Order: sequence, then structure tokens, then C-alpha cells
Amino acid sequence: QVQLVESGGGLVQPGGSLRLSCAAIGSVFNVYAANWYRQITGKQREWVASFSSGDTRYADSVRGRFTISRDHTKNTIYLQMNNLKPEDTAVYYCNANVTTRQWNDYVGWGQGTQVTVSS
Repeated sequence: QVQLVESGGGLVQPGGSLRLSCAAIGSVFNVYAANWYRQITGKQREWVASFSSGDTRYADSVRGRFTISRDHTKNTIYLQMNNLKPEDTAVYYCNANVTTRQWNDYVGWGQGTQVTVSS
């Protein structure tokens, strides 16, 4: 069984930084692809960044400020967020594709973590 557990959200001032983590826990062999999304209450979930086979992509609104990365040894995906703006305030969700130790594919979501950018 696999779970995706997020951490790292919080309150930060405009211009500040946060790093979100998404750890794949359980019978995990490899996290081979992942996405970060965000959602403001009452609005649709918005794609933010993706990682797949070493390729990374970003939404225009975060390119140059956010960085998605993977620590293969920890089965963890990160989202480094710099120069944060009030409009980055949202609940952030990770979505990952995992190969389990039983050689099955698992696709799931983290529980979400709140990021608030405010002075």
C-alpha cells in the first residue's frame, strides 16, 4: 500500500520562500512522475509544475520562481517556492505516479497543504 504525505506549508510574507515535500510512503520502489497543483476555495484546481523522466515543466505564473525536484533515495518530491506572492495563496496538492515493490503502478494524491502569503 502507498500513501502520499505532504508537508511544508505555512504562512510567509510576500517575497519569502517555502519548500513543500511530498513523500511516498509504503511499498514504494520508485516515484517516476509527479505534479503539483493548487486550489483556491471555490475555484478549480490549477496545475503548477510537473516532473517526468527528468523533464520539468511549469505554469507560466510560477516559472522562474518555483522548482520541482525529486530525491530518489527518499521517494520524495519537492516544490521549492521563492519570491512568493499573495496570489500564490492556496492549498497545494501533489499527485504522483509510483512503481510499487510488487511492480504495480499507483497513482494518488497527497492530502494537501495550505500556503498563505500575506504581510
